[in-house]
Amino acid sequence: MTEATLALAQAGDGDAFRELVAPYRRELQAHCYRILGSVQDAEDVLQEALLAAWRSIGRFDGRSLRAWLYKIATNRCLNYLRGESRRPLPAHLPDHGAGRPEQGRPDDPWWLEPYPDGLDDLAPDPEARYEVRESIALSFVAGLQQLPSQQRAVLVLRDVLGFPAAETAGILGTTPAAVNSALIRARAALPPDRHPHEVPMPKSPAEAAVVDRFVSAFQRFDLEELVALLTDDARLTMPPEPTEHRGPEPIARFLMQVHQGHDVKLLPARANGQPALVLYLPDPHAPIWRANGLIVLTLRGTRIQALTRFAGPGLLARFGYPRTLPRD
Repeated sequence: MTEATLALAQAGDGDAFRELVAPYRRELQAHCYRILGSVQDAEDVLQEALLAAWRSIGRFDGRSLRAWLYKIATNRCLNYLRGESRRPLPAHLPDHGAGRPEQGRPDDPWWLEPYPDGLDDLAPDPEARYEVRESIALSFVAGLQQLPSQQRAVLVLRDVLGFPAAETAGILGTTPAAVNSALIRARAALPPDRHPHEVPMPKSPAEAAVVDRFVSAFQRFDLEELVALLTDDARLTMPPEPTEHRGPEPIARFLMQVHQGHDVKLLPARANGQPALVLYLPDPHAPIWRANGLIVLTLRGTRIQALTRFAGPGLLARFGYPRTLPRD
């Protein structure tokens, strides 16, 4: 940030303002996503936050633009969460007073969405407790959604972004003592990953080998190989569906039951710092493939610990994939 650019922005120059905030836009979007769990909600809230920043840039004191932007974005996220109960549930999802299927988990964040990979844009902070890839992992973001909103914001600001307690207190309009207390409770409620050392490095040969085995077994509908690839505690979830499948055999049999007898095409993608696959199925009435969803894989060693399948309008566009492909 230069004083000249700031002066222009405070004088009403929109181009100067966009130049000021451009270096922080990607990390602010990731910040909103961690707190909200939804890419669409994060995009909407970030737009509101940047509009609020533009309207109040004249009152910015010039000390730390990054902290000032985080204060606006964080409080917009918290305001959104305060009104979240007014957001209607999907039509096929029972409300919190209704019974869910036995295999469902009532506390699952049904609004969870995958985040298109862009870890290179998220600079690590030496004061952060989490590595970048850990801080955007699907299981971490899902776990955050179980925390009260204030604890969620404190944990992200302190442990993910590395803001000191005093600066976090300034962002949230509270005291350092309250921040430290909320952080202790948040850490206790969000246990760390017990197997971080067993996760293959992103885009490594070890990671690729597991994904290639899964693709081959899936496309051949090899039940035995699918079972062998899954950890004993493997889980398959499909947000916003309130159901899950647990264990290697139930998961493999479910995949076989749903897809066996049909050709499938699986194309590589990445989400939340993890390998993912775009699933295409043949159109019965036209010589094309139709996108059926995105499967995010959580790996542990040489096996798969979790499969999370997402679907919905606009999902694949974020990952650069079309809704249809021609069949060869």
